[in-house]
Amino acid sequence: MSAPSLDLTIIIPNYNTRELVVKCIASIYQFTKGIEFEVICIDDNSHDGSADAVAAIFPQVILVRNDSNRLYVRNNNLGMRMSRARYAVLLNSDTVLISNAFAELVRFMDENPHVAACGPRLLNPDGSVQHCIRRFAGPSTLLLQAIGWHKWFSRSRPMKRLYALDFDYAAAQQVDSIGTTAFVLRRSTWEQAGMLDERFRLFVVDWAYNFMLRKKGYEVWYAPCAEIVHLGSQSVNQNAAHSIRELHEALITFSDAYDYFGSSALVKGVVRMAVRARCALKLAEFHLGRDKRVIKGPGAPAFRQQADSSRS
Repeated sequence: MSAPSLDLTIIIPNYNTRELVVKCIASIYQFTKGIEFEVICIDDNSHDGSADAVAAIFPQVILVRNDSNRLYVRNNNLGMRMSRARYAVLLNSDTVLISNAFAELVRFMDENPHVAACGPRLLNPDGSVQHCIRRFAGPSTLLLQAIGWHKWFSRSRPMKRLYALDFDYAAAQQVDSIGTTAFVLRRSTWEQAGMLDERFRLFVVDWAYNFMLRKKGYEVWYAPCAEIVHLGSQSVNQNAAHSIRELHEALITFSDAYDYFGSSALVKGVVRMAVRARCALKLAEFHLGRDKRVIKGPGAPAFRQQADSSRS
């Protein structure tokens, strides 16, 4: 196999986010300097003209047009299989570069060969830091989160641990789990440890992948040398009720496949029932409440900000 000819492959799955994906790609070409890169946009059978817009405005982009929905995980894995680079970055379409972030991330990976994957500092549209770090927590902490403990006691010790609320976002460091919003992978990582788990469709895949890497002894790092603006959950909020169901089915899949809470059938059965009860509560909250976002945890974009951005 020949050596990779490029430094970085930028993989952007897209589904019905035409204006956002155009802004995202435009920012890549505006700010990315000093590295050899390619952009692969995988359009997941959008019906809003996304693929045509990308093809017309950015002929240099490698555009894949799916004829059916393959969804986030398979699309990213396809991008990695197509990659001609030493590194790949999984990039959400609702992100915008504001500096030469990818050159900084390539430099970080080059200078730290022990790092298997990394992610930058994510910013909300107002410039505040978006909390993208999570810690692997035990069943009791996740039970508290499931019943909404973080809404009333966000600074309590269990929530501080799970949401890493005491995390120093100014310092580069190894982490348990970082979101795949802008997730840089070393080629040897996906070739040796494996790609994203295709038992998932969208939700929990970042948690599962980070967990798998940790169990295999790979290091995942947070790299604040680069900053990227993330609007947050623009695709999943298009059909929020469906996404809430998908999220909870993914939690069950994670419990069943990764033995996170225990390997016994009894434990997995209890987890399955608890997750489905939580799903019912979240659906009721969605239908009765004003906040229609799927992701609402600490550090996410504010409700008003999210609503405003969805109307733009």
